[in-house]
Amino acid sequence: MQKRRLLLKEKQKMIKHLGKHSDRKVAILFREVPDEGHMCLVVYPMNMQSQLSSDFMKALESVECQQAESLGDALHSKLFSDGTPILQRCHQERWIKKLKTSDVVVTATPTSNVRLDELNKILNEMKQGEDAIKKMAALDAEGGYTGKVRPRDEFGREVGGPNYIAPGSLNSTSNKQLNENTGVTNPASAAMTQPTYAQEQAMAAPQTGALSDDVIANNMKAQADRMAAEAQSMIAESQRMQAEASAMMGVPATPVKKKRGRPAKAKA
Repeated sequence: MQKRRLLLKEKQKMIKHLGKHSDRKVAILFREVPDEGHMCLVVYPMNMQSQLSSDFMKALESVECQQAESLGDALHSKLFSDGTPILQRCHQERWIKKLKTSDVVVTATPTSNVRLDELNKILNEMKQGEDAIKKMAALDAEGGYTGKVRPRDEFGREVGGPNYIAPGSLNSTSNKQLNENTGVTNPASAAMTQPTYAQEQAMAAPQTGALSDDVIANNMKAQADRMAAEAQSMIAESQRMQAEASAMMGVPATPVKKKRGRPAKAKA
């Protein structure tokens, strides 16, 4: 009883690349012909001599052919029992025929069949889905999801990120338009005033490692001077931005008020 079940299960096992054309068994070498997706290439194993037909079916049922997407590609390495290459012999004997995919019925199992053109459509859609998944993975990799960490500035912002603006830099186009419309120069270069060489030397600790009161006082004065310069540049930048906003809104710039009183006499 168990042996009969095994034999029945073996018969019901799906064998790829087999189909029928007008009730005649065909082996499907290529499901589609290049530039002719509605056509396929098949072979009629029963038209061969008995030994050749047996050799062909044994090659078709091999692991290599069953795992291959196209039977024709896998048959390149298969031989008939007389030593001749199977695919080459099929070409020479003109056993390969071109048929419409709609005329070929693929035997999926002993109880289910599907037309080859319908099967091709399903398989092509599945392949396109796999290609779409691969493209999405590639886009994710190109979008920065690689595990690499960008360096951060002193404010904790990612340097080089999509919304990163370098300190002291503003929109160059806006700055250019502002300069043309209002005549106000961009003071961004003064916003990050760097200490001079003399100031750096004054702030540097002596080789002894101890700082005197004079050195500490000079450091504090240098820092105060730098903070004052930065404050002036920030005020100038604020005025520039206000003038830019007024120009964009079409509001005329506020004229500078003249001081009251007589003008100072020119010195001789």
